[in-house]
Amino acid sequence: MTLAELGWNDFFAPAFAPFAAEGCVPARVTLQLKGFYEVTGESGAKLGECTGRFLHSAVTAAALPAIGDWAAITPQPGDDTRASIHGLLPRRTKFSRKAAGEQEIEQVVAANVDTVFLVSALDANYNLHRIERYLAAAWASGAQPVVLLNKADVCADAEARKSEVKAIAPSVPVLILSAMTRRGLKALAPWLQPGSTVALLGSSGVGKSTLINRLVGEARQPTQEVRATDSKGLHTTTQRELLVAPGGALIIDTPGMRELQPWDAGAEVQAAFADVAEIAARCKFRDCAHAIEPGCAVQVALADGSLDPDRWQSYLRMGRATAHEERCHDRPAQQQHKSRDKKLTRGLRQRVREKSGEE
Repeated sequence: MTLAELGWNDFFAPAFAPFAAEGCVPARVTLQLKGFYEVTGESGAKLGECTGRFLHSAVTAAALPAIGDWAAITPQPGDDTRASIHGLLPRRTKFSRKAAGEQEIEQVVAANVDTVFLVSALDANYNLHRIERYLAAAWASGAQPVVLLNKADVCADAEARKSEVKAIAPSVPVLILSAMTRRGLKALAPWLQPGSTVALLGSSGVGKSTLINRLVGEARQPTQEVRATDSKGLHTTTQRELLVAPGGALIIDTPGMRELQPWDAGAEVQAAFADVAEIAARCKFRDCAHAIEPGCAVQVALADGSLDPDRWQSYLRMGRATAHEERCHDRPAQQQHKSRDKKLTRGLRQRVREKSGEE
């Protein structure tokens, strides 16, 4: 494959110049393994290993290669099937989350993605709030989100579900399809152009592996039946891999995520609700609670209809969830929240006593 067929464009060329001067060639990370990577360039696929110098300079785990990254490599002496990875090029887009565990570690799920297919099933696993969270993460990544409502063959009210999603993301394409019956697959063509990179994200059991097999034209990924009681699936996909569709599109498959812990939740909320944030910025007071304060631009927008009440409630819900997640990992924030609640409780009790004539 040529570099252009692998997704190379003018964005990466200037950053690669210093590596080229050292004799490196560009290659894309097409498979993540434990401690190793498959890197693919114009000379084909090789088993890549980070050099000691590169590992020493990587201050965080997020600085190490991720699926979709562009790397600077050199062939290892005496073995044409292996390569040394000397560094990474700047990421054009990046989808990150918090890695599982107590420590704060950024995990890059996919890099240099043009479009994110957010796959949700139309069975018992359908969850509008989960879609909302994935949308926020996709916007923050810099890639274009497209919501795919899969398993239309088992849903009698697919159009109603589509309307619900459009209500929380009016500018996002929402498509109804069935990977099992191939319904709606042709509608994906605008995003599956040669050299474009598409990542499929979604929870376990939504049908990503079946959809991948349809898009690449062969059974590349194993599939399993979901649990009958709640339509939850098992982790069928266990590794991140970049595949090439017959039409030339590059497709990144990722393991299903039972829970999406965003890496920068605040940035995701701002990206997902830029219109709401712009209205709130016009409030008279910086610390406006958007309730009864004079000069509240949000209340004015809600009253004149320029701000949809459902969208405002979504913004508040996402903000509460973000604040909760931050408190879970920030002990000072937990103490501050607890102290504020105590003050509010004392104040309310005092008012009740005053009104009842106790004081």
